[in-house]
Amino acid sequence: MHFDFDRCDFADCAQGGAAPALRDARRVLDWAGLQAAVEAWMLRAQAEGIAPGTAVVLSGHKQIEFVVAMLGCLRLGVTYVPLDSINPPQRLQRIIELVGAARCYDAASDSFGAGVAQALPLAEANLAYIMFTSGSTGDPKGVQIGRDSLALFAGWIRDCLALGPAPAFMNQMLFSFDFSLFDLCGALALGGQCVLCPREVIAAPEAFVGYLAEGQVQVWASTPSFVRQQLLNDAFDAEHLPALQVFVFGAESLTPTLALQLWQRFPKARIINSYGPTEATCSTTWIEIEPPLAPGAQPLSIGRAKPYAELFVEDGELCIAGDHVMRGYLNRPDLSAGVLFEHNGKRAYRSGDLADIDAEGRVFFHGRRDDQIKLHGYRIELGEVDAGLATLPGVSAAATVALRRPDGALVRMIGFIETPEQLPAATLGPLPEALADWKQRLAGRLPSYMIPSELLACGQFPATLSDKVDRKRLAALYQDARVKRPKETA
Repeated sequence: MHFDFDRCDFADCAQGGAAPALRDARRVLDWAGLQAAVEAWMLRAQAEGIAPGTAVVLSGHKQIEFVVAMLGCLRLGVTYVPLDSINPPQRLQRIIELVGAARCYDAASDSFGAGVAQALPLAEANLAYIMFTSGSTGDPKGVQIGRDSLALFAGWIRDCLALGPAPAFMNQMLFSFDFSLFDLCGALALGGQCVLCPREVIAAPEAFVGYLAEGQVQVWASTPSFVRQQLLNDAFDAEHLPALQVFVFGAESLTPTLALQLWQRFPKARIINSYGPTEATCSTTWIEIEPPLAPGAQPLSIGRAKPYAELFVEDGELCIAGDHVMRGYLNRPDLSAGVLFEHNGKRAYRSGDLADIDAEGRVFFHGRRDDQIKLHGYRIELGEVDAGLATLPGVSAAATVALRRPDGALVRMIGFIETPEQLPAATLGPLPEALADWKQRLAGRLPSYMIPSELLACGQFPATLSDKVDRKRLAALYQDARVKRPKETA
């Protein structure tokens, strides 16, 4: 039994109904139970007046009920808008207003609530979901993804990754971040199990490993930052998680050092690197990373285009074309016009990511356009500086921050490297002795104007809600340390 994303319905219902489909911190739901729960939710939603062509906002965390509601929306032809309960009520209310949802659903209480007075019809037809990301104006912007795009994504996982029959996936990313769909679509399309990992389980490392072992998790998908946090736990290894076979990374740059650290813990594991913005339905490229790797080898490719995607570079910027590209930003034609265009008869998206593509079709990421700075007359990509720092011995991750004066003028670059074995989390400190000559080492890889003026160690990088490195927090830690330094030496 599995969920067919092409038809948005359950398939092969006569077999496998007793196999586990969803697991959360409270219970396990088998496939037959999942189908029954979705059908019951659909009847309740229809009784609430929820109809195709409109949106419903789903809020909650890692409850089975959240997934049931998502599948119910897909089956009804209703567009769902996922929002994690970690968001403040004001943001929830603003998103309800932006999508014109007359009803919203709270997965924690399994109840429907009121939204706007009357549901507003969506201008775009056949949308699977609208996912909100931060907007530069302070108002969140809604990325509109079609049902056909979601089906392409699920089909790629099913047909291209060779994950075996009915695998169990770990799911820890918030449902309001698109990378969480990898685990959900993979498990459902392959008739496997999705193991939902709530914050309170993840916060207890030993219990987290035990929870994954109980669910016999085989496929792990996360940011590199999240897996680095788990490496602090000695029980995060093949002995305690014998079923874990595949690691899939996205949303951040994967370094050779981290891949090598993972193979030390999980010698037989496959490591897959992927890339893709929310505007292109979770991911657009993928590649399997194979040993041997040298710790200083940089950069790792973010992959080749998926079968349904076309990639090309214009003025250094990676562009993505295909039916998986979004249908525009909700009610923001001005924003859509700035990034969407037509290419070979398909929707195309200017990603804002700097990249190049080699003769073998491999894409190499070089940072963001908005991470490009001009310092002392030189144009510098912070992502390229990060990549250079990550080649230093013993460095599992690196991040660069550009410091500015109050008037916005750039002053200098500060580099940070993660050394979790030496310092507490989110704490800055001096470099290990082995990196005393870090500037000389970097000089063999980067021009002098791209070498940071200062390099600091950090016990564990602070992370955003999407488990990416929080550069703003790093800058704040540095400024705080500078304020305290004179008092400590006085």
